[in-house]
Amino acid sequence: MLALAIGDAPGAQKMDVSDMKLAEKIVVGGVEFRTASPPRGLVLREEVGIVTHESVTGQVVHRTPRPAVGIYETKATITPGGDYLLMFPQGKHYGGAKTKVNDLLACRSSDKGKTWSAPKAAFAIDYNQHGFIPLIPRGSKRIYAFGTQPLWNKFNGIENAAIGFRYSDDDGHTWSPVTLIEPVNDPGYLGMSVMRMCETDRGTWLLGTHTGTKWFKLPDGTTTTKTRSYILRSEDQGKTWTLLPGPREGGWYLKEFERMDEIRPIALGGGKALAFARTCEGHLWELRSDDDGKTWSDPKATVLVHPDAPPMLFHLADGKTLIAFHHNRHTGHHFKQTDRSEVWASLSTDEGRTWSEPRFVFANALAPTLENDWRNHQCSYVDMFPDGESLHLFVPHRWRQALHLTLKEHDLKRMPTKAELAAPPSG
Repeated sequence: MLALAIGDAPGAQKMDVSDMKLAEKIVVGGVEFRTASPPRGLVLREEVGIVTHESVTGQVVHRTPRPAVGIYETKATITPGGDYLLMFPQGKHYGGAKTKVNDLLACRSSDKGKTWSAPKAAFAIDYNQHGFIPLIPRGSKRIYAFGTQPLWNKFNGIENAAIGFRYSDDDGHTWSPVTLIEPVNDPGYLGMSVMRMCETDRGTWLLGTHTGTKWFKLPDGTTTTKTRSYILRSEDQGKTWTLLPGPREGGWYLKEFERMDEIRPIALGGGKALAFARTCEGHLWELRSDDDGKTWSDPKATVLVHPDAPPMLFHLADGKTLIAFHHNRHTGHHFKQTDRSEVWASLSTDEGRTWSEPRFVFANALAPTLENDWRNHQCSYVDMFPDGESLHLFVPHRWRQALHLTLKEHDLKRMPTKAELAAPPSG
């Protein structure tokens, strides 16, 4: 069982960590091993509850006081003043809530993530939050906080809600009232948005969103909702927006599954952009734009193996090399939560057209002690930013604790492939 959460004051009452028992054995890349004796090059980070490559260090920024309380999507940025600002909802998920059930909490570090402030509510609002999507426009000291805004009169009671943003001109300490996005071609749009957004080299803002509609059964018998993916586009820094590829229900989806969910656009320069989309097909899917996000190619599968889980796509420090974190496993069943238990990384130096062989970064090492597998194996929704040669990862581990993991960019090539993990020790 894990000890007192990192950051708790000496003498403070210990929180309930009865659910955080280490697993005796786990499987990574198809290789089963005892957590107490992982394969060469891997390390058990017992205080955090994960197994990592030896180059990855980690800490718990915040842990919920008891297992029944959740934390959700963790997103962080470097503020114009140089602090690290991390935000995440704590409480219950906003979806389906008819009362106030969560707050968006903020933690801050002024020493590059070595220590963190205690979490406090970022906004004083009477409705729930989905997550924090940071944007700092080039040449600006203003931070924007985009995301789903389930105001009670702008919420379908399930997950579709208004999308909007706030901004801060004092390094993220205080925030403006919310501005809701009403696309010119679909003013009443309700959906969800929690994936990273981007600003293109021409100053255009691209924000991913998706909708969920009526219930139906997938080929594997799972009952779920029909979903459609969209991109919100603004050429005037948020004053007006257009919904792409068109108004509801004209979004992107896979016909076989009637689904396509969270979508993450990223700028490539030269008027080009790439978007990764979440599907239940077994891979991340991509769309491309060569006209500053005005039009997009039809979705097609990438080589990156991934279950029905979000795209986690970022730039390294050079602003050109892409890194995709993905789970590198898909058992063929929709929402098979064990597929979210391990995280791998692949790199691309040609705008995502080809990808390096996946290398292992970290995996859950805790036993399945929570009420359902949606929480027991959760290592998804990884957020990342580079700072110099260091990569900073933020993970809502098991929807229970906000982890801050760090590694050096040059250590990515040292991480093992599946073949290397499975190889017997030399000598």
